[in-house]
Amino acid sequence: MQQSFTGLDDHALSRALADAAGRLLLDLRSGWTGDAADLRSAGDAQSHTLLMELLSTTRPNDAVLSEEGVDSTVRLAAERVWIVDPLDGTREFGEVPRSDWAVHVALWENGDLVSGAVARPAMGSTLATDEVLTVPARADGPVRLAVSRTRPPEFVTRLAAAIDAELVPMGSAGIKATAVVDDVVDAYVHAGGQFEWDSAAPVAVARAAGLHTSRIDGTPLDYNREDPKLPDLLICRPQLASMLLDAISTLTHEDPDRG
Repeated sequence: MQQSFTGLDDHALSRALADAAGRLLLDLRSGWTGDAADLRSAGDAQSHTLLMELLSTTRPNDAVLSEEGVDSTVRLAAERVWIVDPLDGTREFGEVPRSDWAVHVALWENGDLVSGAVARPAMGSTLATDEVLTVPARADGPVRLAVSRTRPPEFVTRLAAAIDAELVPMGSAGIKATAVVDDVVDAYVHAGGQFEWDSAAPVAVARAAGLHTSRIDGTPLDYNREDPKLPDLLICRPQLASMLLDAISTLTHEDPDRG
């Protein structure tokens, strides 16, 4: 397996890593006979272990920030940091045959995201920065907002009401973000608390597709910070960004705690 990763640039490696972890997760899921909780735990752990092993051989001098790993301050002085979520949507992964879960792999270098991949193994699809990504033209109709199927946040519900938008339920953060690239939705707005690994790869992919990415107050999304919490984000079609940011600003001034 390691030889197939030899000579890949960072963009291609992002895809290869995400796909390798995705294959492992599909194999694990297909042969599982235990309960869902143990499947989720095994998926998180085994995907993390594989990604760490592959990164240690392909990019041994780079630092890593993983949801399933122990964080180290070493990364704060590093020029290159891989930010990974070995299994985005652990809940969905354990609910066979749901397909709305993902693997995130992104590279931060000298202050910004430079490559990334979001593998959607059960959907048979990976979006990555090693390809030309384009978003189809938007059809007429209400703005479509991605929202959690199981935990729709009150803030996004109020935003949808304010702009007369349609809520489209789906699973993990990566699935919601890449749904904008796929033209399943027009925007993904999150204000309920996330970490860098939740959004780094989706943001890298969204940027490569020409989408708007920011905090919900319009400020930049910064990565590889001492505190990896990155609580909110907006990913949307560029032509909708000003309207959405204005509507979000109005709502947050009405309710500073954002529900």
